[in-house]
Amino acid sequence: MYDTATRRHALALHRSGLTLSETSRATGISRSALRAWTRRIEPAPGTTAECPLRTGTLAPGLPAADYGYLLGLYLGDGCLSEGRRGVHALRIACGNAWPGLVEECARAVRAVMPTSAVLRVAAPGCTSVVSTSKHWPCLFPQHGPGPKHLRPVRLADWQRPVVSAHPWPFVRGLIHSDGCRTVNTATRRTGGTVQRHEYPRYFFTNGSRDIVRLFTDSLDSLGVEWQVRERRTGHLDVSVARRASVALLDAHVGPKW
Repeated sequence: MYDTATRRHALALHRSGLTLSETSRATGISRSALRAWTRRIEPAPGTTAECPLRTGTLAPGLPAADYGYLLGLYLGDGCLSEGRRGVHALRIACGNAWPGLVEECARAVRAVMPTSAVLRVAAPGCTSVVSTSKHWPCLFPQHGPGPKHLRPVRLADWQRPVVSAHPWPFVRGLIHSDGCRTVNTATRRTGGTVQRHEYPRYFFTNGSRDIVRLFTDSLDSLGVEWQVRERRTGHLDVSVARRASVALLDAHVGPKW
């Protein structure tokens, strides 16, 4: 379910001359929902009390830091799929190499949507943390058709203050999904002796320019220095290698486990 502000914005696009299909592609909202809103924009009675949004903000009591972490995980390795009767399934893929990440993801999902069951679905090499609700699209308006790197990904107005207030959980979720902490090794010959140096660094890799920008904007706000390079595949690698910046990430993010 979508909040009223989102509904009004989508209908304004439709009334400006866009077809339902064009509006759906622009907003990521299904045509059936748009068609229903042309008849009734307000949510049906009895549904708003369950929605995690209240007048364009997170509902009182919903843990904003856990939501920021879950948002980072969703933008990296998550998706929404629509089932029957408007119920959506949130799926976040977690590598089996990091069982602690699976548990942390499940904890965050349960904290954000405590009325829904949290399942673990095994697949080759990974475990998907799954939860179903009609209200997941409310929490993740970035949902839409096709891969995230082929469509715009923007934060909604109500999401910006959440990310600004809780940048570390957001960065942590992004790194735990599409990032890693590694230890690089370098050698240098000094006076006939080969010296070996090891130093840690963090990487974040994603094909969406918009998601990478959300990541680097948050790093900037936290005083973390970074560099970026483009792969031949078009994906962007964001590297954090400065000692002070790595120390900050170690203190607030840490490696997967």
